Formats: sequence, C-alpha cells, structure tokens
Amino acid sequence: MTKTSSALEALAKLAARVDAAVQASPASSLERNARQHFVSQLARQGLVTREEFEIQTALLEKTRAKLKALETRIAELETEHPPSQKK
Repeated sequence: MTKTSSALEALAKLAARVDAAVQASPASSLERNARQHFVSQLARQGLVTREEFEIQTALLEKTRAKLKALETRIAELETEHPPSQKK
C-alpha cells in the first residue's frame, strides 16, 4: 500500500463512521420528521412533489394521445357513413 492509498482508506473509514453516527443520531429522525412535515404542509396547499407532477403529466399526455386517436377515428367513421339528417 502506498501512503496515498492508505490515507484515502483512512478517510473512507472515517467517512463511514461519521455517516453511521449521523444515521444513529437524533438528527436523522429530526430531518425525516421535518421533511414529512414540509411535504404535508405542501399537500395541504395543493402542491405536489416533482415525482407526482411527472406521473400526472405522463398520464395526461397518454390521455391526450388516446383522445386524439378517438377523434380521428370518429372523423373517419363520419366520412364513411355520414349521419342522416332528420326533418
């Protein structure tokens, strides 16, 4: 092992220990609780997460494509079989 690789290994071990300490500390649950509270406040105001927004956008695009296909099909059918006019 070179001096540089052993120093990097020592830093990696230290980082892992710090990460484990933070995960086990009350700060971790405080952060999680704060995040949940923030998301719930946004939901009350009618705001959604980016993920939910993207899901709804994709669903809307799919629905619009289906609607366009149906409109095209109806137009084709009306051309082939014009509606009879009642008097």
